[in-house]
Amino acid sequence: MDPSQNLSADIPPSVADIHTAAGVIAGSVIRTPCLQAAALSAQLGMDVALKLETQQRTGSFKERGALNRLSHLDAQERARGVIAMSAGNHAQGVAYHAQRLGIPATIVMPQDTPFTKVERTAAYGARVLLRGTGLAEAREAVAEIVAEQGLVLVHPYDDAHVIAGQGTIGLEILADQPEIDTLIVPIGGGGLIAGIAIAAKALKPDIEIIGVQSRQFPSMYNVIKDLPLPDLPGQTLAEGIAVKEPGWLTRRVVREHVADIVLVSEEQIERAVELLSGSQKLVAEGAGAAGVAALIAEPARFLGRKLATVICGGNIDSRILASVLMRGLVRAGRMVRLRAEISDSPGTLARVARIIGEAGGNIVEIFHQRLFHDVPVKLADLDVVIETRDGEHVREIIQRMQEAGYKTVLLSN
Repeated sequence: MDPSQNLSADIPPSVADIHTAAGVIAGSVIRTPCLQAAALSAQLGMDVALKLETQQRTGSFKERGALNRLSHLDAQERARGVIAMSAGNHAQGVAYHAQRLGIPATIVMPQDTPFTKVERTAAYGARVLLRGTGLAEAREAVAEIVAEQGLVLVHPYDDAHVIAGQGTIGLEILADQPEIDTLIVPIGGGGLIAGIAIAAKALKPDIEIIGVQSRQFPSMYNVIKDLPLPDLPGQTLAEGIAVKEPGWLTRRVVREHVADIVLVSEEQIERAVELLSGSQKLVAEGAGAAGVAALIAEPARFLGRKLATVICGGNIDSRILASVLMRGLVRAGRMVRLRAEISDSPGTLARVARIIGEAGGNIVEIFHQRLFHDVPVKLADLDVVIETRDGEHVREIIQRMQEAGYKTVLLSN
């Protein structure tokens, strides 16, 4: 008998269950590579391998657990259909594989879910219902629908079959990179790290598992540290791991197998997304880049180790990605805003543009301020956004402006 058929809702899966799950999903979920990240390793001064779950059909690891759960439905359950609550990756994983298997799927999403995510999920054949102003209210709607219509809930993380499916990532990492001694895994509800930890610890007991959470949503961190669950206000770039309360099965596994949880700031998550894009040419969402953010947050802790982290998702909104990359240029001093005081007379703007151009700066935007700044009527403030090489180049441009008689200050840092 298939041992995973007997998985209990109250007991985490075993490594045998994870091996069984690997057989179940083989051929239907991409066996993603875990590759040495040479450019990233050189930039961070560490030995880092990346498990590229962004290569999955729906762009995230969630397909593994969703498919394993769906594959263990009996005929009656398949006929009734399934329901899931998600604002993104889990929704798409369930919808995609339910469509493949001919299982009716209902996905409940918060009313403020971006239209692109709603459209993408519906494109996989799911019935999408928008309920509530957040995930908590969407969860309440799911409970009501399950009671009314008898649909089978596919939980995003607190389910033994789902955890077993995610655990197949741990098997693959150690098959590809058997020498690693530290695994860094993002945590939302905990399904990913729980499955990976069970698999990795069974195969290599001395491996260290480190979790990562956003400082904005430290739910598993607080549970493990025996702190009260926070109110969790605010926004985070890592919305894929922005979970108010972790799972009950998953917290048991984390307590047993996870050495520590690192909290990362929004700036560190942004820098990680930017670094993956610039160094490795990889598009990662905030949650997907959280493991790299941990390396940025605590570099001394990870020096000298053989590391692997899971790039668990790549479904970042293109507008947000563009903003993150532009903000990275500003932080690096490669995009700056200068303010120069100029005379409000013909030809002045052309002379300033020529000075900047001859100094090698590329003008991106220019604002001629006459009315809203406290300057004499015959003068004007000129705000110029310039693309530069680095901080030294910025200082050179300012010096040339000063030498030409234009009082110039740096507004951005």
